[in-house]
Amino acid sequence: MPNLDVVLTKGSHRGNNVIFIKFDWNKELLEIVKQIEGAKWSQSNGCWYVKADEFNLQKTYIAFKGKAWIDYSAIGKLKPNISIVPQKRSKKKQPTAENAALIENFKRWLMHKRYSDNTIIAYIELLSMFAGFMGERQLPEATNEDVVDFVHRVLMAEGYSFTYQNQLVSSLKLFFREVVHSSIEIEKLERPRREQKLPNVLSKQEVEQIIKAHSNLKHRTMLCLIYACGLRRSEVLNMRPGDIDRERNMLAIRNAKGRKDRVVPISDKTIGMLEEYYKLYKPKVWLFEGQAEGQQYNEQSLQSVFKQALAKSKVKKPATLHWLRHSYATHLLEAGTDLRYIQELLGHKSSKTTEIYTHVSSQSLQKIKSPFDDM
Repeated sequence: MPNLDVVLTKGSHRGNNVIFIKFDWNKELLEIVKQIEGAKWSQSNGCWYVKADEFNLQKTYIAFKGKAWIDYSAIGKLKPNISIVPQKRSKKKQPTAENAALIENFKRWLMHKRYSDNTIIAYIELLSMFAGFMGERQLPEATNEDVVDFVHRVLMAEGYSFTYQNQLVSSLKLFFREVVHSSIEIEKLERPRREQKLPNVLSKQEVEQIIKAHSNLKHRTMLCLIYACGLRRSEVLNMRPGDIDRERNMLAIRNAKGRKDRVVPISDKTIGMLEEYYKLYKPKVWLFEGQAEGQQYNEQSLQSVFKQALAKSKVKKPATLHWLRHSYATHLLEAGTDLRYIQELLGHKSSKTTEIYTHVSSQSLQKIKSPFDDM
């Protein structure tokens, strides 16, 4: 699945309760949102919206399925019906009643294990697609050859991504290990070859230009904190004033990706910047709040803050907000910080995820002398 996010939030527009549909500009997503019933553009909010009483989360989820992740955590009780029936596409059929019952058992198991809503949706959708592909045959009869056939005839034929195929393997491994036993040899279910994409990195000078481009103290502080501590976008927005331990110079990051907590060091310089911010803005609930007191600053606005800073800085690279986190990790590595420490600071589960920064560190690469120079 592509690395695109569609964020749904509650709000008010022209006296109506609405659901805002927010995403970075993307031509394909723009065409999708135009087809959503009741969707209109709000110039003042810089995003699309649907009146709350007309909004259908299930239809919205289906509209963006396969094109973007849907983050609906901010709209509370509105949750999609995690259907065990695959959506109608060219090569997909409805699972048999027996297979649907097994998939329902799998969904309950995932919920019992506290998997995230997005993971449950993805796993159930893929397993349902596979069950539909099986036709009248029952899931316990499935073989490794059936999986290979499904990958080639459906996922690859319809242009599903590496990530989608990888999620299929994860879903099947859990399903056949925890819910049913079949002819499938779980250990022989092969994942696709991992895509070797390098993280995008800014130089220290470029980071400084971007951060200093904003005169607004709140905007500048948010960008500084992301780079200074290597935070994800959601992590800085979920930060509360009490998460900063001034005595120990530590920052607590709670319920981050994978529902993990971690702590990272925070410098006196960064604490001084935050204290200046506190005096002016006096946040009550969230460290960074929106226009209304106690209202969490939203992701789309934070993205806009970065885009404005990038434009003002005149840095020519097509940078995104996440580049600040990549740059933090790479600059730490270039300064001699052990990779194991960087893994802990970033909250990576696997060291392999962190090792990718060794491929973009310029410190060692610049020491390599080309044989051409001796000619």
